[in-house]
Amino acid sequence: MTETKKPSLLGNLTVQILIAMLLGAILGIYIHNSYNVVFAKEFSDKVKILATVFIRLVQMIIAPLVFTTLVVGIAKLGDIKTVGRVGGKALGWFFSASFISLLIGMFWVNILKPGIGLNLLNIDLTSAAEVTGNAHSFSAQNFIEHIFPKSIFEALANNEILQIVTFSIFFGLAAASIGSFAKPVINALDKTSHIVLKMVNYVMKFAPLGVFGAIAGVFAIKDLNELVITYIKFFGSFLIGIGSLWVFLIAVGFIFLGKKMKTLLSHIVSPLIIAFGTTSSEAVFPKLTEELERFGIRDKIVSFMLPLGYSFNLDGSMMYMTFASLFIAQAYGIHLDMGTQMTMLLVLMLTSKGIAGVPRASLVVVAATCGMFKIPIEGIALILPIDHFCDMFRSATNVLGNALATSVVGKWEDEDNAPSKIIK
Repeated sequence: MTETKKPSLLGNLTVQILIAMLLGAILGIYIHNSYNVVFAKEFSDKVKILATVFIRLVQMIIAPLVFTTLVVGIAKLGDIKTVGRVGGKALGWFFSASFISLLIGMFWVNILKPGIGLNLLNIDLTSAAEVTGNAHSFSAQNFIEHIFPKSIFEALANNEILQIVTFSIFFGLAAASIGSFAKPVINALDKTSHIVLKMVNYVMKFAPLGVFGAIAGVFAIKDLNELVITYIKFFGSFLIGIGSLWVFLIAVGFIFLGKKMKTLLSHIVSPLIIAFGTTSSEAVFPKLTEELERFGIRDKIVSFMLPLGYSFNLDGSMMYMTFASLFIAQAYGIHLDMGTQMTMLLVLMLTSKGIAGVPRASLVVVAATCGMFKIPIEGIALILPIDHFCDMFRSATNVLGNALATSVVGKWEDEDNAPSKIIK
């Protein structure tokens, strides 16, 4: 009788990623402390190629995966009534989670007041030029126009998730309404989605290298001592806020999923760490799809919920937006009464939807919001030096929020369609 070999500890992807993060940080700190600024910058640019390659490989998969899985998911749901029911639950969850995330950010920035007494001298405004430039063109009208694609091929080419979702919903509903006539197309898309998911396994082999490159590149050019001294109050306050959001999300998970929440967390450890290391929740979309199906959520629920979640359910980013906007107001000594802050919160609820895939999307929304409320948008320069580290926590939180939303809506659908079981 032959003995089945267990995979070695080093063969575990999560362990490999953690080792890559540690080695990347050590190498980056060594380069920063041992070589001049020019060499460190050149090293950072070159080693980040590893992260760029990994993220590009993932981005290569996202558009076909979102399109095929969402269309198949909608078609399998059956009719417009079922799509509306699941979609209603999803949007109800997304907007509730977004509102609470914004409130948590607003609560902690008002309690801890990290911007009060901040020294505004010697701030590099040139680094904020790109973000503030994008913010001037950011408006409610642009946001609404951005939802609807001029061309599905342009949307696919640019990985515009929200536009792909819009087209896929129409396509899926049309396919479902035709019935058996559309089955060959749906079967072909279903098989395509499984091929793309198989590609995920190959792409994830590069995850440790991508994380290593991202971490080493950042630590090579960032002066940790300066960052810690200058931004300890801001970053510390942010960590308290994001930590309380994690406690809230996990508590909600235990309320709705019970003991299965522990199983869910064990399934999403790897996606969480990849998102943390690469500062990209988009980078784990395919892996998260795979892990949620392994957890036991029906594929049609996962393929419907996740693309929507990546457009409408970015809990970590939401918490950061109110926190950062009010932090900048505090730094400039601008007092905003509670009514104005609540108005800002509602503005952020709307303008922040569909920002996944936009470079430094959270900062662009923060800058645009500051402009609406007469807060100097140049204040973005205050948080740019520490933003990368905040983004690590935001990205991981976005992944947790979407995994939880998909699992809970999947459980609700299970209960509505008893005796079938979604979560085993």
